[in-house]
Amino acid sequence: MLEFMLIKRQAYNLLKKKVQKNKVILLYGPRRVGKTTLLNEFAGEAENRKKVKFVNGENLIIQKELSSRSIEKLKSFAGNADILIVDEAQKIPDIGLNLKLIVDHIPGIEVIASGSASFALAQKVGEPLTGRKKTIHLYTISAKELVDTYGETRYKEILEENLILGSYPELFNLNSLAEKQDYLREIVDSYLFRDIFEIEQVKNPKKIKDLLTLLAFQIGKEVSLSEIASSLDLHANTVYRYLDLLEKSFIVVNVRGFSRNLRKEVTKTSRYYFYDNGIRNALINNFNPIELRDDIGMLWENYIVMERLKKQSYCQILSNNYFWRTYDRKEIDWVEERGGKLFGYEIKWKAGRVKAPKEWLEAYKNAEYKTINKENYLDFIV
Repeated sequence: MLEFMLIKRQAYNLLKKKVQKNKVILLYGPRRVGKTTLLNEFAGEAENRKKVKFVNGENLIIQKELSSRSIEKLKSFAGNADILIVDEAQKIPDIGLNLKLIVDHIPGIEVIASGSASFALAQKVGEPLTGRKKTIHLYTISAKELVDTYGETRYKEILEENLILGSYPELFNLNSLAEKQDYLREIVDSYLFRDIFEIEQVKNPKKIKDLLTLLAFQIGKEVSLSEIASSLDLHANTVYRYLDLLEKSFIVVNVRGFSRNLRKEVTKTSRYYFYDNGIRNALINNFNPIELRDDIGMLWENYIVMERLKKQSYCQILSNNYFWRTYDRKEIDWVEERGGKLFGYEIKWKAGRVKAPKEWLEAYKNAEYKTINKENYLDFIV
């Protein structure tokens, strides 16, 4: 068993680097990925040097104090704190405006606000804090965090388990396979949709789960809104809204097609990846080992894509991400646009090189191409 308590999160150093006087750090991420644990660790270390006030936005008294819009009341609330940390900030009415008043009128204060539902926190925080905020995303445990903590050999020993069960932090404190599967089912049943149901008041929660189940079988494939709408007996606009909510609540990631307006290229469709493989497998109730599965290609692609996104986020690699496909089905799984260049990656579970599509090389003279497989993937994600 790996001990989660020993795992040092990459976001920790990023948080220390970005915290700044009279700015707000917004820490986003799914429920149960360790935001509160990370903030507690940061607060504990900071208390050796500064005065920290750590509050939870779910507390009704805190909600009242931090939604007052009164400069004097907010000053009184902050007191002599050098750092104000607000966990579950999206629960507080007008939190964005009130945090703006705090950083504008309390000289030298540093503020960190966390939230599990970006669409809630962003709406309430984003606009009032224009020019006053920096954003950090916290994901499930990354491959780099495991490699740095336990070494490459041990990480590779548990790779197949990660492909099946994902990497939610609490999993590393559980002993048995049954406990881990039960934990993932509990997340799906009790936590996964909570923000959507509470904040957006979705009228038909079963349709949300049915939609995700359909997406679970289409990883790495273009998703048709009209086909999904027909399958679920919903209007296409409703499906679009649900997909947007699922993306903003850190359940799926939307990747669009890349094009320079060449007629042969597909650009109007999307592919969806799950933030965590374990959630995907819990939704379809399939925790079978690798040798008994026919979807290993999907699991591998989802894993590599999400680990790459973690690396981009934590290492601050600026990239526009796409897939590429032509109407005659030439395709590249993952395309990054960085520094004026294009980098195409074909993601394969089995080792071996794949030739780049001729159309890709002819259309984009400055483009590079590489196959990501079990032999070389670590450099790509760690």
